[in-house]
Amino acid sequence: MMNRPFSPFVALVCVLALSTACRNEEAPPVDRTPLPTVAAPPYICDHIPLKAVELMTGVRDPLVRGHFNLESDESLRTGVCVVRRRTDQENVLVISLSRGEYRAAVEEYLDDGAAPLPEIVPGSIGAYFPSPVDEDNAASAHLLQGKSLLSVKLDIGVEGRDNAADVAAMMKLIAPKLITDASAPSAKTASPSPTKD
Repeated sequence: MMNRPFSPFVALVCVLALSTACRNEEAPPVDRTPLPTVAAPPYICDHIPLKAVELMTGVRDPLVRGHFNLESDESLRTGVCVVRRRTDQENVLVISLSRGEYRAAVEEYLDDGAAPLPEIVPGSIGAYFPSPVDEDNAASAHLLQGKSLLSVKLDIGVEGRDNAADVAAMMKLIAPKLITDASAPSAKTASPSPTKD
């Protein structure tokens, strides 16, 4: 007696069962732990808390490049910190400090419906928002004090987390060090760094 050919229906059921099992194994639960409220070591780029980066990006042991120049004259204080995945070296987070006339840009974000940041450092104005194209769970936050603009741009966030809240929380962690130290000397003495590097 000849064996009957393998039924296409049975084959389909097996493939679906295997793919479902694989998906269940590959999808660990989302870590919804809020970002820390205090910046603590270890740091990346000398000032960015690694724990906060790992939570908001979902990337452990990321590739990191960049630094912040806070020692020179205030008109030259700038910097960037780029965080990438090791697997494909794609950017997941970019934090930058720059100088220029940015108030109109920040006000435009607010006029377009972005949520306002609190006055994290004296005299600051800021905004945070999810990406308008809703790709890769991206979100951004921008904080301006004087002519110093600090930006937190999450290019690839963790699905299931509040990505906009994450960039706002990161801004609260790092702005007292980065933007205050990059501003006028009076602001520097008024708001010392919350942690010692």
